[in-house]
Amino acid sequence: MQIKLFIVDDHYMVIEGIRSLLQQEPSIAWLGHATNAASCISFLQHQQPDVILMDINLPDMSGIELCRRVHGMYPGCGILGLSTFNQHSVIRDMIDNGASGYLLKNAGKQELMTAIQLAAKGKTYMSIEASASLKDSEHQIPILTRREKEILKLIAAGLTNAAIAEKLFISMPTVNTHRRSLLEKFDAKNTAILIGKAAKMGLIHVE
Repeated sequence: MQIKLFIVDDHYMVIEGIRSLLQQEPSIAWLGHATNAASCISFLQHQQPDVILMDINLPDMSGIELCRRVHGMYPGCGILGLSTFNQHSVIRDMIDNGASGYLLKNAGKQELMTAIQLAAKGKTYMSIEASASLKDSEHQIPILTRREKEILKLIAAGLTNAAIAEKLFISMPTVNTHRRSLLEKFDAKNTAILIGKAAKMGLIHVE
């Protein structure tokens, strides 16, 4: 049974390159392509592919947001993130928003086929570079300013933003800015994850 494949990318050279790699594959049915998120969503209203190769950087919407929307509307469709970058926060966001895997655009034909076949079966595929990036991010200690270190310890102690502002004689907006910076540096979506990661790295001690 053929795997119905669709690609979303705003570079025709990438589209044509992948199509030329796979056009002789009997197991692949090429449904077409979209060069932006709006065209992708419009296409999916009429046809549903088994697997979508989805660029991260699109002109009208990020691939992460498009992945979230497509996965919400068509959860049975496998989505493979496609990018020239292997930044761990982007990879994690794609996976968290429903992607079945992540590929770099320098992938060869065999790797591309393996990823597509696994995604079509509802399984996950991560390129070697993407896997390494995620693994490294789990152990990499962010570089923090002196103030960020102070605020991190106070957050771990359970102080509110107002209490931290009062204790350090700084404004609430300043505390909010530092808190957002900490969440970003630790790639954490909330305070609990932030504290957990910081404790695991030995930056704070939690009772």
